Amino acid sequence: MKLNQLSVFLENKPGRLSEPCRILAEADINILTLSLADTQQFGIMRLVVKEWEKAKEALEKAGCVVNVTEVVALEVQDQPGGLESVLKIIEQGNINIEYIYAFTFRRKDKAIIIFRFEEPDTAIEILQSKGVNVIGDVELFERVGE
Repeated sequence: MKLNQLSVFLENKPGRLSEPCRILAEADINILTLSLADTQQFGIMRLVVKEWEKAKEALEKAGCVVNVTEVVALEVQDQPGGLESVLKIIEQGNINIEYIYAFTFRRKDKAIIIFRFEEPDTAIEILQSKGVNVIGDVELFERVGE
């Protein structure tokens, strides 16, 4: 139920974001969702792709520094309080969230949010026990038509 996310380390300068996007486009890899965080000197582009091994290889071959991290995709009610209800379960389970970002895909009244947990297996167990739909890679890629 965990997804592999790529983190690409970028120098915080104009044009640096387009390089990994170009590399992935040339490798015919579609970015399903991404997040960009920055500091004054560098940025971290976090992204989910279907063929993460191929993407990692292409990026590293081009000289990019890439890290693979396990993340969890959760289905959340797309309405006021939807995210808060999931966060309450996470808080009650005493699970630490390192970061989250929203997925660019939505289905009916559900949104998908990517979570990076300190302990993903524990988080998945607790969330599923409370009826939260944890989305695996097969289901996710089917939903987005990949």
